[in-house]
Amino acid sequence: MPIQQPSNQIKLTNVSIVRLKKGGKRFEIACYKNKVQEWRNGVETNLDDVLQISNVFMNVSKGEVAKSNDLQKAFGTSTVDDVVKEILKKGEVQVAEKERDHDLASLRKEIATIVAEKCVDPATQRPYPVGMIEKAMAEAGVSVKAGKNAKSQVAETLRLIQGHSTLPIQRARMRVRVVLPAAEGERLQEQLRALAETVEKEDKGESWETVMLIEPSQIRAINDLLQKESKGKGRVETLTFAATADNN
Repeated sequence: MPIQQPSNQIKLTNVSIVRLKKGGKRFEIACYKNKVQEWRNGVETNLDDVLQISNVFMNVSKGEVAKSNDLQKAFGTSTVDDVVKEILKKGEVQVAEKERDHDLASLRKEIATIVAEKCVDPATQRPYPVGMIEKAMAEAGVSVKAGKNAKSQVAETLRLIQGHSTLPIQRARMRVRVVLPAAEGERLQEQLRALAETVEKEDKGESWETVMLIEPSQIRAINDLLQKESKGKGRVETLTFAATADNN
């Protein structure tokens, strides 16, 4: 692939550098922002659309191009495309300090937003503003992990807030409806009530039906009970994923 522009014209504010250490040396490529992840996800397949400069460097910022014999020794090939693909697959994306700080702040805000959506004040059953969650995260010493998405960090964040901040908080309860044939409902009602935090409604007729507030982790226990005991005759429906005083 031809070199598209002189290496000394690289603007680091517009480039993502991917670095791989191999064979005792450091190799870098200069990519368009966001294209590295698209390549790794299979969304982008054209190297020309990923690379800002079609070459392999020892140091992008200094414009030091890697020598062919260094590529051969480290990668077993001096073919630039093959080396680039390995660096894209295994290399580490280098992020400027300002960009890293911005990304972490955005990730922190996203985590706080999800916590605010899923949790409530136990006393009022109302959700907290995102700003209060962010303050509680700071008080609890929550450290956001750049390599993980926001959703995967919510459970640990909530645990830390509950254990190391002054903010009273709990997961919002789920509102579910369980429907069973009358006889099955009579037989299983006590076991189902034991899994509920609050039974809001219970109807008995040709079928037995109850609406309950449950701790979210109990949905699996309810499903398991119905599958095991009712042999497919019962069902559970989620009415509200996060029941609060505002959506009662």
